[in-house]
This record gives sequence, structure tokens and C-alpha cells, in this order.
Amino acid sequence: MQSGYDHHAQDYERAFPAAFRGPWERHAVGAFAEHVVRSGLPGTVVDVGCGTGHVTAELAARGLPVVGVDPSESMLAIARASHPDVRFEPGDANPESWGAALEAEAPEAPVAAVLARYSLSHVPPERVPGILASWADRLPVGGAVLVAFQAVDGGRAVVSFDHAVAPAWRWSPEVVADHLTRAGFAEVWRTVSRSDAEHRFPECHLLAVKDAAGAPPVPVSRGCSVDGC
Repeated sequence: MQSGYDHHAQDYERAFPAAFRGPWERHAVGAFAEHVVRSGLPGTVVDVGCGTGHVTAELAARGLPVVGVDPSESMLAIARASHPDVRFEPGDANPESWGAALEAEAPEAPVAAVLARYSLSHVPPERVPGILASWADRLPVGGAVLVAFQAVDGGRAVVSFDHAVAPAWRWSPEVVADHLTRAGFAEVWRTVSRSDAEHRFPECHLLAVKDAAGAPPVPVSRGCSVDGC
């Protein structure tokens, strides 16, 4: 994934020069930011797969302590040049790539929340449950995650699609919600928008919070149409 985005970083910035392509995206991220503020939890918001940093900068403008992480150095270079007052670091969806640095800076409360907009779409489906569990390990009780992804209508499918830069998958919102539940999160809300001139597929934003400490994940026995779900 990194090499693809490194090669297409300038094209990506020209294609997506702003943080959002529709009002529902702005409102979903705004609701996430408000939720984090109202939770009162200390720590940093991590924008996973921040790309050229426009959404990271939006969170910073709202007064949130935030760091954008991305595996593409070319994307990070654009982010740093465009938003010099915002922090950006190399890393991917796995907190092993960025968690140690945050823990060293604030060992008692390194991460307050995680935002992942269209970045889990590039993670092979069999790896997603482990990624979500690793976020739960680092978040405090009540810590929020907002995931956004290209969605599948109906059923419980996970479907690969022809992304221009890197391998990618569309997800049934129900499957994502079940993975979050297994990892120890509780869904708070979701939005699903329809495809249009700017969006090839339906898209889902889903907010969940880490359950009370020690609460066992709710078992989910329903299957889906790909291995690892």
C-alpha cells in the first residue's frame, strides 16, 4: 500500500484537496470530535491513514490533541507542508507502529480515541479483527473509534474492489459492527450514505466506544461470505 500512495501522492492531493466530499462526512467527523470532547478523556486522538492530513487538521482546529499517522512518506510530506502546526508521524493501522511513541510521551493516557477513515479498507479482511482488538487494548474505557469505509448493501459480505492505488475491500456494516463487538466495543451510531457522482459505492461511518473494563465481548456467531469474518 505504501508504495502505491507514495507514487500517487500528488495526484491524490489534486483529486482530494479538501477534507470532505460531502456534508455527511463533515457532520460525522464533527460528531466524533464532539463525542471525544464531551467524554473528557485525556490523551491524543490518532488519525489512522491520515493521507495528506486535511481531516487531521480539522480535528486540530477543533482543539483536539491529534496526531496523523500514515505509512506513505510522500503523503506525510504533503501533510506537513500543508499543515505545519499539526503533528504527523509514520505508521499504519497497527498501533505497534505508533503506540510506543505516544506511550513514552504520556504513559498514563497516551490515546483517547482513534479515527480511521477509509484506511481499514486497505487491510486484508483476516487482519481487521486483530487491528480492532489492538486499538481496544490501548484505549481507555469509553474511548471512541470512528471507522469509515466503502460499504456493501445487504447481507454479510466483504467484497474486494478495483481501487486505483492499492488492494481494497468493501464491508457490510453489520460485519464491521460485529468485529467491533468482539473486540470489546459497543456501537453508538452509524450513518450510511448512498453512491452518487462523487462516491462509487455506499459509504458507512460507524462510531463505537470501548466497553467497561472487564466486560466480556458479546459472542457473535453469524458468519459472512469471506474467510476471517
